[in-house]
Amino acid sequence: MTNVDLLKQKIASCGVSITFLAYQMGISREGLYNKINGLTEFKGSEITALARLLRLAPEERDEIFFA
Repeated sequence: MTNVDLLKQKIASCGVSITFLAYQMGISREGLYNKINGLTEFKGSEITALARLLRLAPEERDEIFFA
């Protein structure tokens, strides 16, 4: 289960927009919002892309996506 609050904090601290992240991930903005808000699950490739875009350490990635 995704730690939504921690993910939102990390996105805010990086100063990137949801639109930018979605574009870089190759999904729609609405699709990313659904994933962030827990309506749909992140795929492995999406977790990898977000970890790269947000420069997450492996520990941060695991804490957010594999809590």
